[in-house]
Amino acid sequence: MKVLLLGSGGREHALAWKMVQSPELEKLYVAPGNAGTADIAENVNIPVTNFEAIAGFIAEKDIEMLVVGPEDPLVEGIRDFLQRDSRFGELMIVGPGKDGAILEGSKDFAKQFMKRHGIPTAAYMTVTPENVSEGQRFLTTLQPPYVLKADGLAAGKGVLILHDLKEAQQELENMLGGKFGKASSRVVIEEFLKGIEISVFAITDGKDYKILGSAKDYKRIGEGDTGLNTGGMGAVSPVPFADEVFNRKVEEKIVRPTVEGLKKDGIDYRGFIFFGLMNDNGEPAVIEYNVRMGDPETEVVVPRLKTDLIQLFRAVATGRLAETALASDDRYCTTVMLVAGGYPGNYEKGNVISGFEEIEDSIVFHAGTKLADGQVVTNGGRVMAVSSFGRKMTEALQRSYMNVAKINFKDMNYRRDIGKDLLELGAKH
Repeated sequence: MKVLLLGSGGREHALAWKMVQSPELEKLYVAPGNAGTADIAENVNIPVTNFEAIAGFIAEKDIEMLVVGPEDPLVEGIRDFLQRDSRFGELMIVGPGKDGAILEGSKDFAKQFMKRHGIPTAAYMTVTPENVSEGQRFLTTLQPPYVLKADGLAAGKGVLILHDLKEAQQELENMLGGKFGKASSRVVIEEFLKGIEISVFAITDGKDYKILGSAKDYKRIGEGDTGLNTGGMGAVSPVPFADEVFNRKVEEKIVRPTVEGLKKDGIDYRGFIFFGLMNDNGEPAVIEYNVRMGDPETEVVVPRLKTDLIQLFRAVATGRLAETALASDDRYCTTVMLVAGGYPGNYEKGNVISGFEEIEDSIVFHAGTKLADGQVVTNGGRVMAVSSFGRKMTEALQRSYMNVAKINFKDMNYRRDIGKDLLELGAKH
């Protein structure tokens, strides 16, 4: 089978790494890809939202399956665009249409969806410039901290958590005034949920679903969850506190009602669903939906999958997921993200990376890298993820950090406390 994968991050390298293990794969193309995907597939220099160029490439190369990694092309409607083209009647697409991708594309839509289908989530109000005074009043009814979310896609930067009421009221005006561009032309104010965050990943063919696993990622740049938010500094899978009882609640109260809700709403959703959850004393509630895999969670969830990914994707695209068995490695997998100095603020690109060829017993997933003059150089804020297995979480983490020490590039930075909070919960891991 000839497959085109869209994206250029660690998520896409992890998906590519798993897909090339399938005997069904004839050829894998990645657009635009990175230095890691170039090692195992053929990179194609096409932006993920250039739908005309993507369609032309699919037709030229007789691509049989399209796997969409990031959210932007999904929210902008790549599935709908291709399905309107008579040339692609047989093309298998992994990723929802525009009507499903709005689950991530609009926070307001997601909240209304959850309310309509009885899915546990925080109290909220959607504010526009027309009802900003009502929004200011709603903030006074909440206990701090106050959560403000840009309604649209803001590259992971559209969420503010503020402890002062007056500051929250001012930031509400700033956001509606264009702080995050068009994404914050509407703002969702949310009640702050207390507890421990966990990400759960599922895949659906529109009728049935499979739960791929859970992970905990680490968003803040600094140790002890301090400093600015990032795209993610590391992850652990599975999550120790997600025991059988908790997982059953997640499935019964959240995953199943979400898939059934999509069906009831007439949305033929085929692809990944990322459930960003809060565990509040053993009770799960949804913080957000994403319509693709997370990053760096993919770098710990996908390595644990024993199932052939091409077969799984074929089942999703053709509506035969119920016939496919899913198997996972029972070991822990951890990943540590190496980032450029200055990230998530301003940072340099083009610095040569060395030492990753010497890695043993870990998998290096490239994120922000590219090839330049025969060398691998930095090409983004998050540069590489080092993923490792272990019977215990401590073993997996030690292996990741041992191999992180072998890699070097100018001003390289990483968190040294991934998984520490989970270990401090007292579990024997």
